[in-house]
Amino acid sequence: MKPETLFKLSYGVYIVSSISGEKINGQIANSMIQVTAEPPTIAVSINRNNLTHEFITKSKKLSISILSQSAPMTLIGQFGFKSGRDLDKFKGINYKMGTTGVPVVLDNCVGSLEAEVIDQIEVGTHTVFIAKVLDADVLSNDPVMTYAYYHTIKGGKSPKSAPTYIKEEKTGTGDKAMQKYVCKVCGYVYDPALGDPDNGIKPGTSFEAIPETWVCPLCGADKSQFEAQA
Repeated sequence: MKPETLFKLSYGVYIVSSISGEKINGQIANSMIQVTAEPPTIAVSINRNNLTHEFITKSKKLSISILSQSAPMTLIGQFGFKSGRDLDKFKGINYKMGTTGVPVVLDNCVGSLEAEVIDQIEVGTHTVFIAKVLDADVLSNDPVMTYAYYHTIKGGKSPKSAPTYIKEEKTGTGDKAMQKYVCKVCGYVYDPALGDPDNGIKPGTSFEAIPETWVCPLCGADKSQFEAQA
């Protein structure tokens, strides 16, 4: 079997949020689909080890914020590669409390959904929550960020807890100047051929030439958290 075939499937990139008492949390998810139109129903797959899973299970409520192509990697890193058990993911984030009492991220999103869980299915490491949509809003007409765009254009990776995570084979190079480096925290690969133009690193810049103040554009880890890709 060629697992990379699964990369051909179409996914969006979303922030799934929920609430437990006065606490709120959210995470990146890319496995969400519409199941029916009447009543409007969605299904979303969440890893059972995630804090958001715990909140959804308790409250039976969730929101989906649909990311636009303009969403910065730092936003994805904050919600996708850090745990709400260690920090407040919504600190510095523009959001509102929706009609269901669940947080809804507003910036860099093209739309939002609020829903209540009506059923759930346990599948391996994940739970598929089936939820009835109670409210929805269009936030912008910007292009939607697909997983393919995130993966191929943004250079993003899936967290190991994601249902779409596939371990990628490492490929080395004999050219030290073009040696790729991988973030040990989130798996982001710095490719000298591409650089990091969004953060002022021009294509052709070796990893050693990057300023020590540079951090991983995906999760914020510093240079010391990178290692040469074997």
